[in-house]
Amino acid sequence: MKTKPLLFGPGTVSRQFSAGEALQVVESWLGAFGRNREGIDADAFLWHIFSAGRYPSEGGLAARASYEQQVAHEYVVLSNDRQVVFTTNQRPETCSLTDYYVFPPNLAWTMAFTHEDGWLGPYFARHRNFEALDRENAARVRKEREAQAAQLRGWR
Repeated sequence: MKTKPLLFGPGTVSRQFSAGEALQVVESWLGAFGRNREGIDADAFLWHIFSAGRYPSEGGLAARASYEQQVAHEYVVLSNDRQVVFTTNQRPETCSLTDYYVFPPNLAWTMAFTHEDGWLGPYFARHRNFEALDRENAARVRKEREAQAAQLRGWR
């Protein structure tokens, strides 16, 4: 069986996760966003957590607007089937996966892209400790930019 190549952009894959690592990522994501998932078929689609109102989220254009405001030093992309997990250096704007999730490693927020886009989804949700985690992400981005600027000036 021939599989289609994974396409996304912008950015490049900085790390591809093994099956065991992918399972750990899924468990962390569910711990942050999926604690109240009984009876909504979240096994089929994790984003049912949001469409069923089991975790507070924004939908549609509001979700996209919130997603576009987020910064992180890297982004995790998780396929709904939990088989593909990778990190990228830029916030993805497109991806060839049908249903997938994007979030920073510290799970400050998550964006759920669905095959029902426009009807159900996309969904954007903030971690219950969003403010502290978001400050952490912003500080790390600032530190990386300062390091890049120092390198351009010849510092090592």
